[in-house]
Amino acid sequence: MPVNNPFSAYQEVAKKTLDGPALEAYVLNRAAQLLIECKNQWNESGHQERLDKALGYNQKLWTFFQVELANPEHSLPKKIREDILSLSIFIDKRIYEVITEPDPGKLEVMININRNIANGLQGNAIGS
Repeated sequence: MPVNNPFSAYQEVAKKTLDGPALEAYVLNRAAQLLIECKNQWNESGHQERLDKALGYNQKLWTFFQVELANPEHSLPKKIREDILSLSIFIDKRIYEVITEPDPGKLEVMININRNIANGLQGNAIGS
């Protein structure tokens, strides 16, 4: 499964019979893991490729969420959709910040957002 394509991840995991929230938690955790690997290996060989992969995966994933949640017929309550859409705008801005001024510390907030939402989808207490 190509790691840089969250939509392929969705398809592959869906074959394993995960439902919507479990599938969304899976791809959010995968997005967080890519960022963690990038942060932990910041000064190692292959850094730029890892960074590009992690940021690209996150951007595609959050763009997918934006498209889904912008639909007024989506099953989530409007306030929750708006809150998640606001987070997606923040993620977009942070990705741009990391691209223009790379710093491993800027990845932490994206890692936490991805993990917290994944935890919520899995019914776990939200924490960092």
